Formats: sequence, structure tokens, C-alpha cells
Amino acid sequence: MSSTRTSMRTLRRSPLAMVITGTLAMAVAGSAFAQDAASAGGHSATELDKVVVTANKRSENIREVPSSISVITEESIENAHATQLSDFQATVPGLYISTNGSPGKTKVSLRGVSPLSSSATVGTYLDETPLGSSGIYQAANFFALDLLPYDIGRIEVLRGPQGTLYGASAMGGLIKYVSVAPDLSATEFRVGGGLSSVEDSGDLGWNARFGANVPLVDDRLGLRVSYAQNELPGYIDNSVNGEEDINSGKQTSARVAMRWQGEAATLDLTAMRQTVDSDNNAQVALDPESLKPLFGDLTNNVFVDEPFYKDVDFYSATVNWNLGWADFVSATGYSESRSNQRQDSTIQFGGVADLLLGLPEPGSSSFDIGLDLDKFTQEFRLVSKDSGPFEWMAGVFYTKEDAVQNQVAKLNQLDGSPLPAPYDSIAGTLAVMAIPSTYEETAFFANGAYNFTDDFKIGAGVRWARNEQDFSQNVTEGILLPIGDTPNSSSEDVFTWSLSPQLQLSDEAMIYARVATGYQPGGPNVLVEGLPSQVDSSTLTNYELGLKSLWLDNRVQVDLTGFHIAWEDIQVASVVNGVSGLVNAGKASSTGMELSTVFHATENFQVGLNGSYTDAKLDESFPVIRASSPPYLVEITSGAKGDALPYVPEWSWNATADYYLPLSNGWTAHFGGALRYVSERRNGTTTRQDILDPSTAPPTLLMSDVTLPLELDAYTVADLNAYISNENWTFRAYVKNVSDERAYQSIGDVTSELTDVTEKLVAAPIQPRTFGIEVDYRF
Repeated sequence: MSSTRTSMRTLRRSPLAMVITGTLAMAVAGSAFAQDAASAGGHSATELDKVVVTANKRSENIREVPSSISVITEESIENAHATQLSDFQATVPGLYISTNGSPGKTKVSLRGVSPLSSSATVGTYLDETPLGSSGIYQAANFFALDLLPYDIGRIEVLRGPQGTLYGASAMGGLIKYVSVAPDLSATEFRVGGGLSSVEDSGDLGWNARFGANVPLVDDRLGLRVSYAQNELPGYIDNSVNGEEDINSGKQTSARVAMRWQGEAATLDLTAMRQTVDSDNNAQVALDPESLKPLFGDLTNNVFVDEPFYKDVDFYSATVNWNLGWADFVSATGYSESRSNQRQDSTIQFGGVADLLLGLPEPGSSSFDIGLDLDKFTQEFRLVSKDSGPFEWMAGVFYTKEDAVQNQVAKLNQLDGSPLPAPYDSIAGTLAVMAIPSTYEETAFFANGAYNFTDDFKIGAGVRWARNEQDFSQNVTEGILLPIGDTPNSSSEDVFTWSLSPQLQLSDEAMIYARVATGYQPGGPNVLVEGLPSQVDSSTLTNYELGLKSLWLDNRVQVDLTGFHIAWEDIQVASVVNGVSGLVNAGKASSTGMELSTVFHATENFQVGLNGSYTDAKLDESFPVIRASSPPYLVEITSGAKGDALPYVPEWSWNATADYYLPLSNGWTAHFGGALRYVSERRNGTTTRQDILDPSTAPPTLLMSDVTLPLELDAYTVADLNAYISNENWTFRAYVKNVSDERAYQSIGDVTSELTDVTEKLVAAPIQPRTFGIEVDYRF
């Protein structure tokens, strides 16, 4: 598919682009007042800064952690004006993100471990607390937690399974948001905002933000509050009614944090609310044969608007108590997540009106999915002090989820009005279904590390977990599914472990090996012929060898990791007689390399290169699902040996350059740029359906239908950013997707359920060229 443009189009001279050009020019003009040695106002240049992470649930220098970790700093988030996970595509080695056209409708994988079922393979934490469902009925594969990263100090990305410390659904890795904690001694206020202009959009986007830090009792009690709102301009047009810019949306983030510091204990209380409110998906219609736009550039044909809404309410209480001989940590969390998505299913089910009911024309159809999740978590752990050769940690974890998934499919006339009587009562409601579910887990974990010498250390960890789940599929109305309730339950025990020796070659270089396991919980299945009553946990083992090194007086950082992942009992979705469920498939593997480099070429000039190679594929074909469809026998397999895992590029890399220029009177200028590359990807695996005559021995093959996955082309995107700042003010400008590339992050077919004809493909493009300006004032 020719989705990547090879020519660079002329930048449109919009008013906002003129303002950005002026901002950049002002920064350049200011260089005439540069001080010869004014590095005090600029960025640390001669040595790479020490980065502290909490990947092992204790504060450590990232250079000393035997694991592959990337840190996205607050400065990087602000410079790129990152507002969602897809903004980090290709910036972190091994992190692959695909979106269906809205913040919050996101699929995330690490090291090629794609979510092939309805649950996630990458875990999400906010500080000490997990967010999102561990069960299989909250569509965590498509709705990864996608926070607006305001008041976030850093994002830690942990590659490889984190099962021993972080438990369920972190078998591919973990994304950990680390928020900014209250400062008990400094009063600070921050206000800011910005404007943005997206190519082919008729509206400007805007954002506003506010933050405050107030010590209530010096060195004892502090309060931090923040609020941010991001208005997203639309840029997709609708060929059905001529409406323009239909995919506008809004993100909000509000947070209150309080810290109490005692003589031996600290208490942190946090309340946060985040919302996403999108009017329509940022998707375009493509021709199924030529893969070219059906109705023009950045245009879809939407018969029924497809709004998406998500809100997350999060509350946590964390106690850190210094016992003298160890630290005791209690982390309590409670979250409520609500998601509502509407899908235009006119092409899929609109034909019911004319082909089944005999009405003069097809109808319009909508399919609504509502997801409600209440999640409580509690962790207690003891952590040893850093003194002595032996470090240890032991803890217990508990979580309880109460969730409901609601599905409603409607059929109306093409203009949206109800079907005429009596057809409205017969087929106006195609299906109403509720899927209540519970997930309860208890786990015990321990890890330790022993320093045999100053240079050699071995770490190990274990975790035992038991989960119990209940679920029911309750169909109450409609003609698509049989009416009735089908309850089911499951339970399972899971054991994970890790082992990580490390050797300090010198003060500047460390090599390590790591073997670790992780799992994706199973659960009760839909009770239907051809599907098992329970799907088992999916498990994997990760083997990696890494080098972390500094060169040239700590001016050059080179981190290199090689890995191999063996994945078993893969959970995959399967459809039998129109009913979707899960099965355990065969094996898959992922083998690759990850590289991270940073080079301080001069006092104020820094370049970097991050990249990864990933060969992720199925090692076995998925099992054959057999279903009786008299007088025939139908055999279905949804994955073939050798298939690449979905949405995993073989190659991706990100090259960056940053120049810091000290100016007069305490001002500093910064100019940055990035070039991102993502290679070809496929949207799924190979599906084969055989129809056989069971009256013969062996059954005779009558027809075979093979559907290959769709391929997404490679793309290269350039981004630019600049700012000038002093102690109080920051003026920032940025351009995303400078050459306005038309590449796609996800793609799927839209096929009639009655005629089996694919009428279009829908693809979510990367965001078109975007100009933005920002201003922040701190006092």
C-alpha cells in the first residue's frame, strides 16, 4: 500500500506557522547576546545526568539496573507536546503503538508481544498502583490506559516480562507513569497554554493548564494540584453528509496530591480524574483493491457518528515507613473506569433492512460498547536497606475487579429515523447483551540480590498468584444472538520467576543477563460448541543479554540488548457460528536487538539514536476450530506458522539532535529535531476456513477460503521543536510531521455480514503536519 509520500510538500503559510517562524527567529536573534561560558543557564552538557528509576520498586541508578529500561523525561514530553501514547511511536526501542483514531483507543506491545486476545500484554502503573483490567472482558487490548501526561515527572518503559514484581498482564513489559510529588518546602505556581494547527483542519486546537505546589506545614505537609485541558482539532471529513473536521475531541486531566512527612514515615494521598471525549474516529476510507483513498484525502464515509468517551477516576494512598532495619510500604489504590464507544455498523448490518426485511433500501446501524470497571488493589511489602551485600524484598498483593461490558446493536432507516412499523419492533434492536465479570487475585512475591564482590551481583525473584473469575453472557433482546444467560467461572494458579546476574566491567561499563517469565491471565469462556469452557494463561520466557556503557569521559552512552522470547499457549480470538470466544493457540517467538545511544558532541550539542530490530512470528499454526453447520463441517484456523505478529515492525528507529544556547540575562534557547522510522507491519494473521462434507471418510474438502492480513507501509517522519526560557518564562514552538506524510497506524476491513462483501477498508493515519506554540509562566 503506497501510504508513504516520497516528496516533501511546501509548508502552508498559515498564521500560526508565521507565529512559530517568528518565535524561532527570536531565539536565533537572541544568540547575539550569548555568553561565552554561560552554561549555568543551559543544559548539563559535559556528562550524562544520573537517572533514577523505580523499576525494581526501589530507587536505583538506571545504569545499575540489570534490565532494559527507557525513561521519557518531563522535558521530552513538553518539547514534543506529547498528549497520548501514540506520540511516543518509535521513540522508545521495542515499543510499538497502534491507534484506532482517538486517544484511549490504543493497542500497545513491547518486544513484539502483541495482544492477540481481548486482554493486555503490557501492564500500566501510576506510581505504586496498577491501572486497567487484568481480566479478559474489558477489551484492554484495544483500550490501553492513555493518560494525558501533565504533571508527570517521567514515564518509565520496562521491556521484557515483569511478572515477579508487577504480576498479571505485564508479560511483554510495563509502562509506568511517575507523577510529580508535592514539594514540602517550596511554593510554586504554573500557568500555561498553547495553540495548534493541523493540516487540512478548519479549526485551531488549544490547550490550557494550571499547577500549584503549596507547603501547608513547612517540611511536614504539602499540597500539589494541577489541571490540564487539551482541545483536539478535527481533520477528517465525512463524504456522506459533507461535514468537515468530524474527529474533534477533548482531553482533561485533574490531580490533587498531598504528602505528609513524619519522623520515620511518609504518607502520600492522590486523587486524579482524566477524560477523553472524541466526536469521531480519525480514520479514512480506502479502496479494498487499490488501497487508495475512496473519497479523497483524509475523508471517511460515516453514516452514524462514532463518538468515544472515557473517564478514569483514580485514588491512592501510599505509606513509606522506615523501620530502621527495613522499609515497609503500603500501596492502596482504587479506580473507576468508564468507556463508551459507538461503531458505525451500517455496512455490516444495514442490509438487514432490504435483504431480510424487504424494505426499499438498506438501513443504518450502530453498535455500542460500554465498559465499566471498578478496581481495588492493595500491596504490602518490606524492602531491605541498601547497606550490606544482600538486598531483599518480600510482599503480598491483592486485587478485586467488578466489571460489566454492555453491547447494543441498533437498526434504523438510512436517515437515522426508526424503521417503519412493525419492522421497528421486529428488528429495530438487533442485539442487547451484558457481560458482568469479576476478577480476584492474591499473590505473594519475593526477590533478592547478593553482591559476591564489588563487581559481581546476582538477583532473583519469584511470584505465586491465584486468580478466580466469574462471568456471564446475558442476551436479553435482539435477533442476532439466542436469548438467555450463560454463566461460567474459572480459577488458576500461576508461578513466575526471574534470574539476573550482572558484572561490572569497569566504572563505566556493565554487562548483565536476564531470564524472566510472565503471564497473561486466562479466564472463563463463552459456552458454545467448538470453544473450550476456559482459556488458560498465556506464558512466556524472556532471555536477554545487555551492555550498559559510558565512554569518552561519560559523554557517550551506549546501551545494547539482545533478546529472545519463547511464548506458549497464546490466547487468540476465534469465532464459531457467529459467536466470539478465546482459545489457546500454539507457540510464537520474538528475537531482536535494542540500541540506545546519546552523545554530547560539545558543551551544548547532543545527538541520540534509539533503534530496534524485532523478528516476531508464529512458530506454530493456531489450532483448528471445528463447528457443525449441517450438512457441512466447518474448520477454521486464524493463524499460520511463520505469520508475523500483528502491528510489529521489523525495524524502527529514532534519531534526535538537541542544541542548547545560553543567552543573556538568564535566558536559554533550545533547538531540537527528531527523525522517526517505522518499517512495514501487518494488521493480523492468516485466516483459513475450510468447508467439508462429513458424510465421507475422511471428510471431503469442498471449499477453502484463505484471507491474508493487510500490510501497512513503512514511513519516515520528521519533527522539530524549539524554546526560549528563563527562570519564569518558557516560549515553545513545534512542528510535528514536517513533510505531512500519509502513513497509517492501523487498518481493518469493513465487510457486510449478509453478503460477505468488503466494501471498504478503514485506516487511522498518523497525525498530519501540526504547528504549535506554547507558553508557560512559573512563579
